[in-house]
Amino acid sequence: MFRENFNELLSFLAVAQERSFTRAAARRGVTPSALSHSMRLLEERLGVTLLTRTTRKVVPTSAGEYILQNIQPLFDEMETRLSNLEEFRSSPRGKLRITVTDEALLYFLRPRIAHFLKKYPEINMEIATDMRLVDIVEEAFDAGVRLGEMVTQGMVSVPVSPPIDFVVVGTPSYFATRSLPKVPNALTEHNCIGVRLPTHGTLYKWRFRQNGKDIKFQPTGQFICNNVFATRDACLDGIGLAYIPRIIAQPHIAAGELVTALEKFCPTHAGFHLFYPKHSQHSMPLALFIEEVRVK
Repeated sequence: MFRENFNELLSFLAVAQERSFTRAAARRGVTPSALSHSMRLLEERLGVTLLTRTTRKVVPTSAGEYILQNIQPLFDEMETRLSNLEEFRSSPRGKLRITVTDEALLYFLRPRIAHFLKKYPEINMEIATDMRLVDIVEEAFDAGVRLGEMVTQGMVSVPVSPPIDFVVVGTPSYFATRSLPKVPNALTEHNCIGVRLPTHGTLYKWRFRQNGKDIKFQPTGQFICNNVFATRDACLDGIGLAYIPRIIAQPHIAAGELVTALEKFCPTHAGFHLFYPKHSQHSMPLALFIEEVRVK
């Protein structure tokens, strides 16, 4: 491959992964028009069309998919091998790109990220908060952080938080006109706030344990949102009951703003886990970050 193609190839890989000139341009630090011009030059030089452009999205052609599947691993291998030179440096350097949920970042990762970046000033980090079950390989993330139960198979998983207790909560004003549910099935008589999972489009099912058996309850009610903080706020506004991590509800429970229910039926969930592909060689920055955030 001609030397002048390398930069264009990296730009193409960014477009093919992001499916967007705008997002790929931001990732590459160039303007969308400059990126589009670079892609035209690459296609002319190679003599094939690599991208199908529509008003809504950008999709790789068959030739583009061939490059994505066969050239991307070579760049990944080069980056891994170059990162191995860190042992010859006094200060590790490199980039990390990680997708996390808002609550994992706020309660468990934020202070450790600050310590990590101060400890390794030549490592740059990009954090993307997202409720989606992101395909970290397809979207070019080094790793992701999700509840352990939501980590996909085939991934190496490292705990970064203790187990998470969930609670059912409502405001005193809500319970002023309704009785506390005594068993999970009694929730059918209540206004339950739902959380829409963006990846599958389904509502998150509330988990309980009763008589030694795991139970999943499908919440129904007037209000649905797509993240845990909006759920907490809707609950505080008296809209209905919420099923959220205790760590998020606890300050409001202590202040008397929220009342718990069904505590003896609420199981402990697996905590947050950092995960990455099982068969990939992770970089030195990722290896150092894993050691920083791993629950000892």
